Amino acid sequence: MAFPYHQTNLPVKDIIPEVHQVLENQNTLILKAPPGAGKSTLLPLALLGQKWLGDQKILMLEPRRLAAKSIAERMSDMLGEKVGNTVGYRVRFDTKISDKTKIEVVTEGILTRMIHHDNTLEDVGIIIFDEFHERSIHADVAMALSREIQKVIREDLRILVMSATMDMPQLSLMLDQAPIIESKGKMYPVDINYVGDIDRYLIPELTAKTVIDAAKKHDGDILCFLPGQGEIRKCEEILRGALREFSIHPLYGQLPFHVQQKAIFPHPQGKRKVVLATNIAETSLTIEGVKIVVDSGFTRTQVFDANSGLSKLTTEQISEDAADQRSGRAGRLSEGVCYRLWSLSTHQKLDKERTPEIEKADLTSLALDMAEWGITSPTSLEWVTPPPNGHFLQAMDTLEQLEAFEDGLLTDHGKEIHKLPCHPRIAHMLLYAEEEDLLALACDLAAILEERDPLPNNSGIDINLRIEALRRFRTDSGKNKRFRNIEKVANQYRRLFDIDADNSGVDDFETGVLLAHAYPERIACSKPGNNAQFQLANGKIAMAGHKDDLAYEQWLAVAHIDAREGMGKIFMASPLDPKDLATMVKEKEMIEWDTDDGGLIATKDLRIGSIVLKSTPIQSISEEAKLNAITDAIKKEGRQLLDFNEEVTQWQARIASLRKWNPKEEWPDCSTPHLLLNNKQWITPYLKDVKKPQDLKKLKLIDILHHSLEWDKQEALNTLAPIKIKVPSGSQIKLKYSDNGAPPILAVRLQECFGLAETPSVNNCKQNVLMHLLSPGFKPVQITSDLKSFWDNTYFEVKKELKRRYPKHAWPEKPWEEEAVRGVKRK
Repeated sequence: MAFPYHQTNLPVKDIIPEVHQVLENQNTLILKAPPGAGKSTLLPLALLGQKWLGDQKILMLEPRRLAAKSIAERMSDMLGEKVGNTVGYRVRFDTKISDKTKIEVVTEGILTRMIHHDNTLEDVGIIIFDEFHERSIHADVAMALSREIQKVIREDLRILVMSATMDMPQLSLMLDQAPIIESKGKMYPVDINYVGDIDRYLIPELTAKTVIDAAKKHDGDILCFLPGQGEIRKCEEILRGALREFSIHPLYGQLPFHVQQKAIFPHPQGKRKVVLATNIAETSLTIEGVKIVVDSGFTRTQVFDANSGLSKLTTEQISEDAADQRSGRAGRLSEGVCYRLWSLSTHQKLDKERTPEIEKADLTSLALDMAEWGITSPTSLEWVTPPPNGHFLQAMDTLEQLEAFEDGLLTDHGKEIHKLPCHPRIAHMLLYAEEEDLLALACDLAAILEERDPLPNNSGIDINLRIEALRRFRTDSGKNKRFRNIEKVANQYRRLFDIDADNSGVDDFETGVLLAHAYPERIACSKPGNNAQFQLANGKIAMAGHKDDLAYEQWLAVAHIDAREGMGKIFMASPLDPKDLATMVKEKEMIEWDTDDGGLIATKDLRIGSIVLKSTPIQSISEEAKLNAITDAIKKEGRQLLDFNEEVTQWQARIASLRKWNPKEEWPDCSTPHLLLNNKQWITPYLKDVKKPQDLKKLKLIDILHHSLEWDKQEALNTLAPIKIKVPSGSQIKLKYSDNGAPPILAVRLQECFGLAETPSVNNCKQNVLMHLLSPGFKPVQITSDLKSFWDNTYFEVKKELKRRYPKHAWPEKPWEEEAVRGVKRK
C-alpha cells in the first residue's frame, strides 16, 4: 500500500519523490533533515508500496527506547491503527509486532541480535538508521554488520542513514560516496541568549533560576536540559516551590513509559509545562508546546578506561552539534528562545561534533558480537569509526576471563552467553547460577546491577541490602516505587529461565560468589592495616567508607566502583568466602617489569588475578619472557619509560602532518598510543641489554623510530617535511609541526627574510608554512602565511613600530629586494 504522504504538511514530503528515485537505483542513501521535518515518521510510511521493497519489511533503528515506542505510536496513529499492526516496535523486554507488521521500529542492540539470528535478513528490504549523529556504539556495530551483509550477500538491501547535524560529505565518503539528500524543513527562528559560564556544582540551582526568569518573560512551555537524574530532581524541587502554576515533569530513561508520555504530551488542563530532561529529549521526540529551551550545556556519559577495565560516569560539556539540536527544540512550532548557560567565547571552543561512543565505551559486548560473527579482529569490517585497538584487546581479555573465549575461538559457553539479552558479564553469572541452583538470586542481582541504585545515598555498599529490599517490595505489594523498574527487569529474567521469584532471606556469600563470576577482576582482598582499603584482582586499589559495615571484611566481590585517579571508591559489593574461589586460583609464572622496584621481577605465584596468595622467586628467565615483560611494560608506561623528547615529538608531528596532507601515500600511524601498543615491532632489537628503567631512558628513541621506517619513507620524510628551512640570511631555522596537520610554524627574525618574495613551503610546495616574523629582540611582530601580501601591505605599518623601538637597525623601503642579515646591520 502507498501512504498518501503528499496530504500532510510535514516538510520532508517535498523530498520524498527524490528519495524514491535514488532508492530505486542505489542501495545506500544519506538524508539530512532538521528536527520536526517528519523524517522519523512520514518518510518510513512513504516507503511502503515501493516496487523495490516488495513484501519485505522496513527496519528503523532508534537510539532510545522512548523514541522507538513513541515513533511507532505516532506512525500507527497516522495510519489510524493500533501499534502492532502495520507499524510495531521491538525494544529490550518489550515487543509489539504481528504478522501484519511492515515497519518495525527497534532499538539498535535488537538489530544486532536479528542479524545474528538471520545473517541475510531475507525479509528486510531497507534498514533506516535514524538520528545517526548520536553515534551510539550499537548503531556503529549495526552499521558495520549491515554493510557487510550488503556487500557480501544482499546487494539489494537498502541502507538509509538519517541525521540532523552530522558532517554529511565526510559520512558520504565513509559510505562509498553515498548520495546525499537534504530537507530544509520548517524551522522557526530561535533567539539565542548566552547567560555566561556557570559552576558545574551549582547546575540545578542556576538552571532553576534561569527557568524562573524565562517563565516570566516569555509565553509557552519550557524544555530544560540537565546532565542527569540527580540534577533533574534538585531542579524539580526548586521549581515546584517557585512556579506553582506550572506543571513540572522530569524526563529521563529510567522513568516508566506512561510518566515519560506525560512529559511529551500537552497538559490535559492546558497548564504551562516545564520539562526537565536529559539528552533523551535532544532528538526524535517532539515535545508539544515548547517555545523556550534552557540548556545547562552538560551531559553525563560513561567513559571506559582500558587500563583499569572500569568505566566512570563523567559530566562533560556538550558539543556544538548537540547545542544546535537542543536549541532547535524551541523553533519547531513557532519562533522561540534558548538560554545557554555558558558564554559565547566558550561556545566557540566547543567540539564541533560529539565523540562516537565506540571510542570511549566498554567493547565487551561488541567483541562478543564480532566473535559470534566469526571475526576476531575489528579490522575485518568497514567501520564509520573503528573501535580503539586497546579497548578491543581489553574486551577480548574480559571474554577470556568469562570463559567465553579460548585460544582465539568462541567457546560453547561463549555462544550460550551471546544468546542472552544482556551484558556478557551478567550472562556468565546467570549461566553459572543455573548450574548452582541460584537462578532466583541471580535474576534479582542482575536487575539491581543494571538499574540505578534504589537506596538513598549513605545506605552502605552492601548489595544484599538492595536484594532484601527488593524482596520486601514484592511481599509489600509494590509500595516502594524505587523498585518498580528493578522488579520489572528481574521478572523478565525469571521469564527467560521459567522460574518463580524467591522472597526468602539472602545468603551474603551466595551473592558474593555470583558477583565474583560477573566481575572476576574485581574480587578484592583487604590490605593490611585495617584502613578499609582493598587490593583488586585487576591490580587496582579501592576503598570503602571507614564506617561502612563491609569496610573490614577480609574478602569482597565488588559490583560498582568508579575509576577515579589513584584509589577507586567502592559503591556496591558483597562479602565473599575465599573457599568459594578455589576454581579461580591459578598457578602462574610472572615475569614482569616493575618500574618502582627497578626492573624485571620473576616469580611463580598462586594468585587470583593480581591478588597473590603465595609467591616463589624464579632464578633464570628466558630471553623471550624478558622481552615480553619489557614490551608489555612499554605498552602501559612507555610515555614515562622512554625518552619522548621534543626531537621525537616533532618527528611524530611531521609524519602525522604528511598523513593528513597525503592520505593516499599510506604514511604509518606514529602517534604515541599506536607506537606504544605496537612497540614490539620496532623496539625489540634494542632491548637486549635492558635490565632497569635507566637503560630504557638511555635508548636514542629518535634514531630507533626513524630507522623503523622503510628507506623510501625516511628519504621522503626529510624531503617533504624537513626539520629546518634555509632562509635568505643563510640561517637554518627549525620548523615546528603539529600532529593535526596545521601549517608548520617558521619563527624567524624579520630581517633574515629580506629578499624573500614568496612564503616558503613544504610537502612539494603544496603546503605553505606559517611565518612568525620576529623583531630583533625575538618578539613576534606578525603572523602570516602570505609573505608577499605582508611585504605589500602590513610591513609598512609594522615598520613604523620597529623603527621606533629599534632605531639603529635598517628597515628598508623595499625589503623583498634588500640583502638579509643574521645579526645587526647598521644604517
